[in-house]
Amino acid sequence: MNATPKRRTRRKRELALTVQYATRCAGVPAPAKVRRWASAALRTDASVTVRIIGAREAQALNRKYRGRDYATNVLTFIYTTNMRLEGDIAICAPVVSREARTRAISLDAHYAHLIVHGLLHLQGYDHERARDARGMEALEIKVLNSLGYPNPYSTRDFIQKAA
Repeated sequence: MNATPKRRTRRKRELALTVQYATRCAGVPAPAKVRRWASAALRTDASVTVRIIGAREAQALNRKYRGRDYATNVLTFIYTTNMRLEGDIAICAPVVSREARTRAISLDAHYAHLIVHGLLHLQGYDHERARDARGMEALEIKVLNSLGYPNPYSTRDFIQKAA
């Protein structure tokens, strides 16, 4: 008889990921980085398309789906929340570049944050109410720290823009 207790092995989450590039903006992350960041935030199986876009497309999507006429950094579109999540994440490269410069953070750190943020939205996390925002932010910080990135909310005025 073996006295060593059995460890529960956690099944690795299955991620079907497509990365699309619809911009020529410099500094966009390679698909392998996007996969690493998305996998770190994933708590369930998922099929996700990450589309890195320009300002014109970001503004059109934000206007059409959120009624806001400006290019935003990240938009998440959830298609199913059944046994396997399905959705799209659109990330606006020019906005991400501008925000990273303004905050004096690395482009990789900011892309990682927005990928994690979008993946959490796909999984039902939200930040509309203060309590929900605190929970989502705490999870983002934990995932990003596990990836070697600093707390993205160390500058409080940035929180509202990371929606």
